Amino acid sequence: MTDFAPYTLLIQHAAQVLTLAGGPPDRPLAGPALSSWTIIEQGYVACFNDRVVAVGHMSELNLAHLSPETRLIDASGCVVMPGLVECHTHLVFGGNRADEFERKLRGESYLDILAGGGGILSTVRATRAASEAELLANALHHLEGFRRYGVTTLEAKSGYGLDRDTELRLVRVAREAGQLQPVRVVPTFLGAHVVPPEFKEAGPRAYVDFILREVLSDLKGEAAFVDIFCEEGAFPLDVSKYYLEQAHKMGFGLKIHAEQLHDLGGCEMAAELGATSIDHCDYLMPDAAARIAQQSQGRTVAVLLPLVPLFLRQQKFAAGREFIDSGLPVAVSTDFNPGSCPSKNLWLALSVACLKMGLTTKEAVAAVTLNAAWAIAQQHDCGSLEPGKRADVLVLKVGSVAEIPYWLGENPVRDVIIGGALTA
Repeated sequence: MTDFAPYTLLIQHAAQVLTLAGGPPDRPLAGPALSSWTIIEQGYVACFNDRVVAVGHMSELNLAHLSPETRLIDASGCVVMPGLVECHTHLVFGGNRADEFERKLRGESYLDILAGGGGILSTVRATRAASEAELLANALHHLEGFRRYGVTTLEAKSGYGLDRDTELRLVRVAREAGQLQPVRVVPTFLGAHVVPPEFKEAGPRAYVDFILREVLSDLKGEAAFVDIFCEEGAFPLDVSKYYLEQAHKMGFGLKIHAEQLHDLGGCEMAAELGATSIDHCDYLMPDAAARIAQQSQGRTVAVLLPLVPLFLRQQKFAAGREFIDSGLPVAVSTDFNPGSCPSKNLWLALSVACLKMGLTTKEAVAAVTLNAAWAIAQQHDCGSLEPGKRADVLVLKVGSVAEIPYWLGENPVRDVIIGGALTA
């Protein structure tokens, strides 16, 4: 953009602009920085095509950049903030598990249902049976729901195929879905979700060897990250470590589902290997969180998923307050999936993170924007309102940041701008 090129979009007269700017440029927000980012009262956000070019107080607005072609959005009385970043979802799957919800209400546990061939394995059966067109239609439907909640970037994990062809199809569908609508999709390969029936006798090590030998070579350029579920009933610690080590040698970024139901040491192990994120963390102990923060120099993000223990009727929630106080960066996501969190409402997850995990309002907002972007290596392009970043912007029907977690479960979104374009 030249010095006097006209703005293509101007969002003006915002009661507050939540910039998420002001933190360190080379790492996620952690400790006091998680809540010390800049809020501009009576502000504006200016865009040129798909980029943010100026953010400031209305008194600083340079009218020379306006032209008859500049699209004006009046945000009077509203909060303006970056688009939400969903850093942990299982977007592509077949069927649903409403029947298992009834079983949970009668007292069956998540692991009991999984051990009986239900849970993840029931979705695997439905997903394998679904056509690619059906999977794509489902993914597009869910992405539209996410967009209405203000999600502008989303990670989509595979993991409901558990065979070579279906897992590759899930990654392919996620990428295609991202190209067919405005929300940007970042695929992650979770082929090591649980051991499929075909490998029940051979065991977890044989299955991950199969993935390493037969699948990962075909994912280069298709998925930046691999993930594994380190948990009782899924993959033990030693197999998880071996798999992540080998995948890293192949050039993949690392993620892990760990400490969801038990403390097996998966989070600390993955962080030692340089994992970009460690996810769930409900049973991660604060002393281990402090070691992870120090060992990773504050670069591994703990992705907290508060709607999962809520939906599973569990009492244990991640110790978010202690994590933050120890210097561990945190993000918040829904973990949208058919079994343990069939919700796209990231605003509700944000509120529950405040209520059950001890986050403050500003910390929680950072956790669903900039830190969530760091958790999927998209921080260069989204998560904050700063010149040069993609123009993913929300206008909310609330007057201050304090109202965001207060209206429990409500969707505050009025306008969603993705890449400088107002979406329908």
